[in-house]
Formats: sequence, structure tokens, C-alpha cells
Amino acid sequence: MIAVHLQRADDFAEWRDRARDLLRDGVAPDRVLWTAGEADQGLGQGGDLFAGDLFAVPAPASPEPEGEIRVSREFIAQAKLAILHRDPNRFALLYRLLWRSRAQPRLLANAADPDVHALAALLRQVRRDIHKMRAFVRFRLTRRPDAGGNGAPFYVAWFEPDYFTLRHNAKFFINRFGAHDWAILTPDLTLVWQDGELREEPGARKEDAPAEDTMSDLVSGSDSETSGEALWNAYYAAIFNPARLKTKMMVREMPRRYWKNLPEARLIPDLIAGAQAREAAMVDAGADRFDEPAPQSLAELAQRVSQCRRCAIGCNGTTAVTGEGASMGGSGLMILGEQPGDNEELAGRPFVGPAGQVLDTMLGETGIDRGRAWLTNAVKHFKFEQVGKRRLHQSPTAGEIDMCRWWLDHERRLVTPGVILALGASAARAVLGRTPSIQRERGQVSTLADGSRLIVTTHPSYLLRSGGEPGSTAWQAMLADVALAGEVLEEVQSG
Repeated sequence: MIAVHLQRADDFAEWRDRARDLLRDGVAPDRVLWTAGEADQGLGQGGDLFAGDLFAVPAPASPEPEGEIRVSREFIAQAKLAILHRDPNRFALLYRLLWRSRAQPRLLANAADPDVHALAALLRQVRRDIHKMRAFVRFRLTRRPDAGGNGAPFYVAWFEPDYFTLRHNAKFFINRFGAHDWAILTPDLTLVWQDGELREEPGARKEDAPAEDTMSDLVSGSDSETSGEALWNAYYAAIFNPARLKTKMMVREMPRRYWKNLPEARLIPDLIAGAQAREAAMVDAGADRFDEPAPQSLAELAQRVSQCRRCAIGCNGTTAVTGEGASMGGSGLMILGEQPGDNEELAGRPFVGPAGQVLDTMLGETGIDRGRAWLTNAVKHFKFEQVGKRRLHQSPTAGEIDMCRWWLDHERRLVTPGVILALGASAARAVLGRTPSIQRERGQVSTLADGSRLIVTTHPSYLLRSGGEPGSTAWQAMLADVALAGEVLEEVQSG
């Protein structure tokens, strides 16, 4: 058994040189024991359990290997990242892959291989750690300890990465904050960027970073108690959009273990608690912009919608598409989509494109007559992005949906549907005033304030995007929701 000790746990160059020497000497992976870092330097010495079985490979004086050892660029790139992990088996894994790849040049393309699968897991975790450091490092302002404490600004951040990712991220922070002097402290390593030069210092403790900072002398007109964190927290609270709040997604992207070092984290519980009230206030504020009499007919509504310019979608040069179909005085069905698409805007009618064809198929399978329903959209103009000659759909924002809700409320008043089938979250939001989880609320019947019944389901375009063919799970789930709307419609009409 050969013991190979690496002086630094994240040094790819050292690992590469030692692995090259082992390959040159024909040493198989199962004959090598890898260790790294100062804590492991005593292995194989003194009274160690394996002292009689191990012999250390001395560091080579950089001799040229006999024969050329070819390694793919893909392997080099992945190995450089995998070395940053803390898994003690990463060195052996990489050497085993290197050894095997000589006989299997396409080894890394085999995702089912256990070693390749293990490497992919390491890479996924390291890349996530790299991203989280870039996203969650927070600098605090201090002063250089010179000129009586009145030195130049110096920014200090404390961070606790899961892996050895600080050196890897150095270039990112230099490019982003190269105009300032700063230091990033971690338990393993400290990086200092000062006067245009980068240097390394030993790891630190959280107590070594400043507990608070002050930016009062950098902000014109601020008082002496203004702190950088207070300014940052005020900014964070101002841009927090309650209408787009998805708590589970937020926690997944901003894991709670990072919160202890994020000054804005202390605001999050109150911001979440007040989100619904703030969202309602935003809806009310949007409704206040319609200071005009209500339309008295569907024809008048269509004429006035065509002239609406209250949001950016109405100003993009497209033609408004209003509803069509049958109004049955409280016992009919309203099918509500998100917005007209490219085909609908050109034809001036709702649900005539590919999504409309999917809807027609489902209506036919469930025995619902499209001609006896009212079809419309939550947003009346087509929001798109021009890419070459194509107009690609863009989802309307919550504010745009809420702005157009005034028209939908009066459309509902004039059509008086007994049942509303809302296709997608945007359509459901236009009815409920909030963005629901379709998967959680589908298959249920809700009674609205005007007595009509609401069923929510996915939009047909979701099936087109996800490849949901007839008979697939997604298709059958939506078909069941459409059938439920038909059953409730029969109850309303018979009762």
C-alpha cells in the first residue's frame, strides 16, 4: 500500500502531479491511500495502526513523465471542482477514474457508472456551494487601522462555505469589487484584496469580523447612526414583492443555514407574515386606476378594452382579444385562460391556436359543448418577446394580471357564469386575487362571493410544453378537472 499525502486539501496541481507519477509507475488505484492537509501528516508514522504497511511517496522534483499521458479537458475541469469537496474519498475517486479512462476514453459519458455518478454528486454540491457564496457573502464596512482610526474604507465579510470554494471564487469577487479593499474570512482561509493585490491569510473566527458597520460618512445627508445594514435592510424590504412570494422556493434557494450571517434574514418572518395584506393593498391600488363608469354590455366592454393603455401590455401595439361564446344567465360555463397567444391575437378570437386545439379535444371527450360556453382570458392583450420574426409568449406579471382584473370582474358580471374553469395560475389569480398552487388546489370546487363555482387546472399550453400526450399522467389529470367542471355545470343547471 502506498500512502500519498497532499499538503493542501484543495490543491488540484499537487494531486495532478502525484497522480501522474503513480500512473507512470503503473500503480493501481487499490494500492494507493490518499490523505491531505496538516491534520493527516502523521499518518504512517510512530505508533500508527498502519505504520508497518505504508510507505510514503516522496514529492518528485518535477521530472518529465515517461510517455505521454493524455487526459480530456472535461476530466480536468471536473477534477478541479471535485477537489474542492471535503469528501476524503475524492482523491481516490478521481485517481480511479483517471486510471480507468485510459482504457475507456468515453467513461465520463456513462452516467450510470458508479464512479461517474459519484463524481457528478460531488460536482453538483460544489457548484451549489460556489453559487451560494457569491449570492450570500455580505460585506461590512470598517476602516484601515491607520491615521488614528480614520483610514480608508475596508470591507470585511464572514462566510462559512461547506467546501473549499473560497479560492475558486476569488476571481469573481475581484471582478465584482476590485475597486474596493476587502477581506473574506472563513474558518479555513482568509482572502485579502488590498491595493490591487490578493493575499492569503489563515482561517478566522466569526468574532474576527465586525459585528456592525457604519456608512454615515459615505452617504450624503445621513445621520451618524445610519448603518450599512440598515440601508441594505431598507432596500431589501422595499424590493420584496409579496405578489411573487413562494416560501418553499425561497427557502430552497436561500437555505436557513445561511440566514445567521445575512442581515436581511431578520426581516423575512415579518415580510412573509405581512405578504398577503401587502398583496391585497397592491391589488386595491391597481383597482383605483379605473375611475370610470362600468361597461353596460359585452360589446361596450370589448370596445373599451381595445383602447385600454393602463399597463405595458396594452401599449405594445397588439390588438385586444375579448371573450366570445354564450352567456346563460347564471347557469353557464366560463373558460378562463391566461392571455391570447400569437394565433389568437392575429385572429382576434380566444383559444384558436395549439392550446385551443388541446382544449377542444378535452371538451369533446367530456361532452362539453364549446359553443355553449364563454371563453375569455385574464389579460386581454398578447405579451410577447420578439425573436427574429417570431413572437414568443411571455407570462404577464402579477401586477399586469391585477390591472386587467377590473375588466374581468365586469365581464363576469355581464356573462354571469355559474361555473368558472380557470386554466393555469394566472387565470386563477385573476379570479381569486392571489396566485394559488394548481397542484394543491386542483380537483376542488370553490364557491365564490357571487355564488359561482370555481375549478382550477393547468393550462393546455403546459401539456404542449411538457410533452403531455393524450393518455399521459398530466393529460389525464387535466381531463379529470375538465370533466369535474362539466359535472358541476350539470348540477348548477339542474338545481
